[in-house]
Amino acid sequence: MSKPSGVSFTRRMPDNVTEELVGVLSSRASFEFKPLFDIVLLNLRERNAASGGEEMLRLRVYEKLQGLVGQGAVNRTITGTTKKYKGVAPRMRGLKAEMKL
Repeated sequence: MSKPSGVSFTRRMPDNVTEELVGVLSSRASFEFKPLFDIVLLNLRERNAASGGEEMLRLRVYEKLQGLVGQGAVNRTITGTTKKYKGVAPRMRGLKAEMKL
């Protein structure tokens, strides 16, 4: 079966959660998850992009954060029971440039 003509690839909508995470983690500061989530939530609400409820958004932010850790764009430091997250500058610049395309 052939592909219908006129159908082409369309770019997905921008990922607002990842954009905000990259924006916040691009600073030189390190964050625990709770303060990081509070900043991301505030920024998303300012952009009117926070939808789906706070708990669902918390899960999405955590999932995206773990994805960034897995890619090596974010360092996770565990001290006792606290986990702190800090962006890796060269990787953050690369992600920012990738999102602007």
